[in-house]
Amino acid sequence: MRNALLIAELSLREAVRKRLVSVLLLLTALFLGFYLYGIVRLEGTLDERSLEAGLDGRSLNGASNLPVIYSAMFGMYLVYFLGSLMAVLSTVGAVSGDIENGVMQSVIARPISRAQLVLGRWLGFSAVNLGYVALLSAGLLGGVYAITGYLPPEPLAATGLILLSTLLLTGLTVLGSTLFTTLANGIGVFVLYGVGFTGGILGSIGTFADTPTLTTLGRTANALMPTNALWLGASYHLQPAVALQVSEAARGANPFFADAPIAAGLVVWAVVLTVLAVLAAMQRFSRRDL
Repeated sequence: MRNALLIAELSLREAVRKRLVSVLLLLTALFLGFYLYGIVRLEGTLDERSLEAGLDGRSLNGASNLPVIYSAMFGMYLVYFLGSLMAVLSTVGAVSGDIENGVMQSVIARPISRAQLVLGRWLGFSAVNLGYVALLSAGLLGGVYAITGYLPPEPLAATGLILLSTLLLTGLTVLGSTLFTTLANGIGVFVLYGVGFTGGILGSIGTFADTPTLTTLGRTANALMPTNALWLGASYHLQPAVALQVSEAARGANPFFADAPIAAGLVVWAVVLTVLAVLAAMQRFSRRDL
């Protein structure tokens, strides 16, 4: 385990040396600034309309504040999407990249097992990716709260599910990095991500149109790739009662937000799938010919 932690530390240093961390911080600041400026303008417009209507103020969790509520939710969807991109793009060459540029031969010549190398790579990139998602989530929700006074009902539970999705994608990308070339790995993981998104779309259409076949296909896709299901579970924790009423009235017509919490079994499966992906990556690379 000590060697794995050493590889994780080296992966973090590599991210800093390649300016990945500094670029992330800069782009995160730009994204938050752009998004929160829109929230400032939205809040000012809603306040003006409230005064024109002769109201003293708006209820933070009422229908009059729905624009802010949905803005915060769509902001967190962007956090989920950017975290997914980050998990794939930062990790896509975790193992295959070192093999392709000839660095791996010098690394495995040292007193460290291949399994420890893979585990360390996953730990290091997971730390970067989870840190990015946590920072972005805190910045966005904290900014919305500072501007409007609104905070979603259960932000920690929602952020936890998004972090789990990021962790799962990181594990699957590391596994792909031990199986395929860097380019093929990136394409393959994005296709899997698309399967999860498709599952959400099919499930929504099946629920809205009352078509059991589509609903079953959606559940199957979510089981194969539960990332989108984790986001839908997160969206439930971001909605106050008034937003949940709107979601229930829509009968699943909105594929981005859910009106019910995620099944506990699906969360457990996401954790198990993450562990299985990392273990499979460790075993595969231990037997791979370089």
